[in-house]
Amino acid sequence: MNWKSFLLGAAAGLAAGIITKELLGPSGHASPEKVLADVKEKLKKSGQIYGSWIMMKPETYVKNEVEYEVYNGGITRSTDDKREQFEFVADAKTGTLLELNVRAAD
Repeated sequence: MNWKSFLLGAAAGLAAGIITKELLGPSGHASPEKVLADVKEKLKKSGQIYGSWIMMKPETYVKNEVEYEVYNGGITRSTDDKREQFEFVADAKTGTLLELNVRAAD
């Protein structure tokens, strides 16, 4: 193996590590802003988003005897002239939606 190939591989690995760390943030969690944006993107396919919120600090959540660090949040959207409110729970490390509850808005 020549030195050029070795240094190129090492530089690529370092760059990938830095990018991954930036995406996950200093705590190893996905950023709450990105998680909220992903959930909004999924829900806006069926209606217009009017408002949204997310807790910035992860909390412990247990589902099916498995413990997760999660973000809690909510979204209000309009579908067919009817407003709906959604509350969600998303895994703080991966951003995966674990729970989505729908209730009619007042």
